[in-house]
Amino acid sequence: MARKFSLAYLTIPGVKPVDQIKIAKEAGYDFVSLRTIPMHLPGEPEFLPQKDPKLFNDIKEALKEYDMPLMDIELARIRPDLDINEYEPAFEAAAKLGATDVLGSVWTRDRKWYTDTAGKVADMAKKFGLKFNIEFLPWAGVRNLQEDITLIDDLRRDNVFVMVDTLHAGRAGVTGDELARTPRKYFNFIHLCDGPAGPDGDPVLDNIKDDLMLFTAREGRMYPGEGVMKIADMVKALPGLPLSIELPNLKEIEARGGAGHAKRCLEVAKKYFADNGVE
Repeated sequence: MARKFSLAYLTIPGVKPVDQIKIAKEAGYDFVSLRTIPMHLPGEPEFLPQKDPKLFNDIKEALKEYDMPLMDIELARIRPDLDINEYEPAFEAAAKLGATDVLGSVWTRDRKWYTDTAGKVADMAKKFGLKFNIEFLPWAGVRNLQEDITLIDDLRRDNVFVMVDTLHAGRAGVTGDELARTPRKYFNFIHLCDGPAGPDGDPVLDNIKDDLMLFTAREGRMYPGEGVMKIADMVKALPGLPLSIELPNLKEIEARGGAGHAKRCLEVAKKYFADNGVE
């Protein structure tokens, strides 16, 4: 069966949900992934259907009009300064819109606290029939595959999964062989993109590793096959999983426009997989 692709919010950041749904449909995606839990970043617009009935209805109508299922919402972060109770109305609205998944991440090294808190978020998600997918990032609280698996094991819940982002996994030293050895039960979907070797980024930034990693993650990801991540090996190791393309690249967006960049992401990904024998 052919892989299914979703268009993640961060690929064309700042685009309104209805426009993102339309772009996803016209570019040939199978799903869309929306950011309805904001990160409160400088200049980031907030699209909150759980607080805006008109926006909720507009999204609902657009999903129906374009026959574009909503796969997941983001970003349910586990962080001491954030109130996880604010996630519940977002989960409820997402479920009403047909979402199946929530994306989250951990931003503290206090293992006991983040395990307890992640359990509460997972239980909250389950109330609405949602799966909770926890992403590992090399500079976050849960930093690699093994730490993520340990968290999943500790939680002992049937709706919690590891979320593999090919950029972060590559940076964390994860290999296709390691993923292939890991029981399939841990995985649910993949974030897809490529990236440069090491914490490369914009040279005008200070030469600080975390800042450069963050720059690449938010603004400078690359089309599959144009960086150094072993994407084919990682994706082959996880057969059948949906691929959510999360590929922010401000230069490409400026050159192609949001719709053009989103379409290019999908075209390059499909050609890359065909060239590398990935099903």
